[in-house]
Amino acid sequence: MIRFAAPAVTALALLTGQAQATELTAMSDEDRAAFRNEVREYLMENPEVILEAVNALEQRQAQAAAQADVDMVQANHDAIFNDGYSWVGGNPEGDITLVEFMDYRCGYCRKAVPEVAELLRKDGNIRLIVKEFPILGEASVASSRFAIATRIVAGPDAYAQVHDALMEMQGDTTNVVLSRLAEGLGLDADAILAEMNSDQVNEELRRNHALAQKLKISGTPTFVLQDEMLRGYLPAAQMARIVAEKRKDG
Repeated sequence: MIRFAAPAVTALALLTGQAQATELTAMSDEDRAAFRNEVREYLMENPEVILEAVNALEQRQAQAAAQADVDMVQANHDAIFNDGYSWVGGNPEGDITLVEFMDYRCGYCRKAVPEVAELLRKDGNIRLIVKEFPILGEASVASSRFAIATRIVAGPDAYAQVHDALMEMQGDTTNVVLSRLAEGLGLDADAILAEMNSDQVNEELRRNHALAQKLKISGTPTFVLQDEMLRGYLPAAQMARIVAEKRKDG
């Protein structure tokens, strides 16, 4: 029979893998029962060990998830930062790049608009890339099609105007409503509507969705800040702190 001269040490060693796995398999039923009792008694006397173990596990999982995000960003770098079609704002020559995957019908995307604007205004050296990622139904898809078509037909400045207007729009995005929006901004509504279902618009949406799938993005807004993924809404102050850390590390 195996004797347990130092119960706590032996139990923890076995639990943490510091002892040979064969020590467990070599135990008789009586030995296993004694071991279980020792473990139980130790944990009852030292319950903080459980919390320490849980915290350590959560920290390891968070670190693993963060590293997985870094690896995914690196593997898809060009598609994220240099796709050749996504709208680029802020400071195009900025030393930090912020990419946003957004949906016009997403409440948190709308909430993020002033936060991103404040970040860009206060920093002045951030490059912003917007990825059209409609996932909340047909109205979202129609809005993104309209925005992309506007950029193709009328250029990036017109896109920026339409983007902001769609973020504030209430109600359905019918062709009549979108036409009035374009006309109100002095744009060629007919040309934009005709472009909405073009192969170029279809391909851009397809590529954005494929990229989001590779990055395991399932919700909006999702940001990519340099090599880090920020999943969900963040206030400007928090994003600014992360930007500062990136500059310090870089």
